Amino acid sequence: MLQVNPKVLLRLAELEEDLLARRKRAEEEQWPGEIDGIDMTITFLRTKQAEAARLTHRPTVHLGLPRPRSARN
Repeated sequence: MLQVNPKVLLRLAELEEDLLARRKRAEEEQWPGEIDGIDMTITFLRTKQAEAARLTHRPTVHLGLPRPRSARN
């Protein structure tokens, strides 16, 4: 499963703004198919935004580097 990097939250906000503007135009032009597609894309985008925001609050776990086992006699 792909995860969205939290660093792209600003870009996702820009994409959402653009989609909302496109949806408004589609409403004005009465393009119902386009509205449905944009609504679906907005839903997916907001899901990814929520996932990325959640990842920013998740603590980082440092596992360190693996070390060779010591030789046992």
